[in-house]
Amino acid sequence: MHAHPKLQVVLSILIILFVSGCGGSARTFDLARACIVTKQPDPPFVPPAPYPVTPDANSFWLGTNALWTALPLDGTWKGLSHYTPNDPTFRQVTFWWRQGYDAHAEPQPNLTVTGTRLDLSATPLLSGPASNGWVQPDQPFMDVGINVPTLGCWRITGTYQGQELSYTVLVTQ
Repeated sequence: MHAHPKLQVVLSILIILFVSGCGGSARTFDLARACIVTKQPDPPFVPPAPYPVTPDANSFWLGTNALWTALPLDGTWKGLSHYTPNDPTFRQVTFWWRQGYDAHAEPQPNLTVTGTRLDLSATPLLSGPASNGWVQPDQPFMDVGINVPTLGCWRITGTYQGQELSYTVLVTQ
């Protein structure tokens, strides 16, 4: 008994579509596996008082008293929005701390943030000017908005007053 030719064509197309869909997932999985993201150090960094021991349940501190930041436990920035509706880049605000930083004396700190894609070629990320902020008056921070040009594996570096701190994150949808 032979299968109907039209049925064979339809089944062939369905198989091709299924296999193609699986390939996309495999590529995403390979990208995630290839990106060696920054993980929480052991022992973990604990900032000086009065800052909290941990930033929140899903993050960890990275750095030293001279410059530190908070990163997601899984090393992934997921679902970043576009800065404007017509902007193809992915927007993230990075937060940085330093023991002794005075947000009133330095409302626009000389903090620079740069980034390079590690897994493929891409233009460097765009970084805005640094600003200051605080939730608690005795816990000031510096923040910088960055625009990441593409999804992928990124090395981010913050530099402030001669101190440099780098980490690797995976930017995904």
